[in-house]
Amino acid sequence: MSLDRADACAIAVMAKAPRVGNSKTRLMPFLSAEDAARISACFIRDAAENIAAAAAQVPIDGYIAHTPPGAAAEFSALLAPGTRLVPSRRPGLAASLHDAAADLLRMGYGGVCLINSDSPTLPTEFLADAARALARPGDRLVLGPAEDGGYYLIGMKRLHARLFEDIAWSTEAVFAQTIERAGEIGLEPVVLPGWYDIDDIRTLQRLWSEIATPGSPRPRPYPARHTAAFLHDFLRARDPAWLAAGQ
Repeated sequence: MSLDRADACAIAVMAKAPRVGNSKTRLMPFLSAEDAARISACFIRDAAENIAAAAAQVPIDGYIAHTPPGAAAEFSALLAPGTRLVPSRRPGLAASLHDAAADLLRMGYGGVCLINSDSPTLPTEFLADAARALARPGDRLVLGPAEDGGYYLIGMKRLHARLFEDIAWSTEAVFAQTIERAGEIGLEPVVLPGWYDIDDIRTLQRLWSEIATPGSPRPRPYPARHTAAFLHDFLRARDPAWLAAGQ
């Protein structure tokens, strides 16, 4: 946990409470509603621990920006050491992103990054590099593009509400439209390497392949030990080809 917030970056996981029937629904019926909620919880816990790993390299404080309001107790088992909670104030993705950035910047941090909760193997170095970019002098935007056209990370030093306005959320246009908004307000974005979200069977298969056959690629995926343990247990009683059959 950093001592001087002005010299640190706050990185928050944007997370919904992992509730049965409301979590990772695009993975059902391949996963039961109960298992979809469990894997969602694993994703959040791994993301929190990934932020803690990045904090060993760069001055970073970790948060979970959670929704709905009043759900803090549901995240108590998902916190990494030093992780804090910041509640949502308004419904909707745009409002949640805006408010999380506003609340964390108001605490005095020199920079803020918001990351999704659907990329448990996101390389730790991407988080550290985002914090380093925001530590440099001058206003800037940091974006981590997701392969589906969205972004897995958005980072800023000042609150720019325009970055969250008139965006076609949950479409392949999100990243491009955010770049456009940055241009409108004169921000030159720092673009991180791309990564992927787990939001359907195809990307779950990719995640399992990454976990089941670890190599030494660069950048190195985060080990995501809780997600890996869930998938190993989930598949233990099934044919090894069962996951591939879900495509």
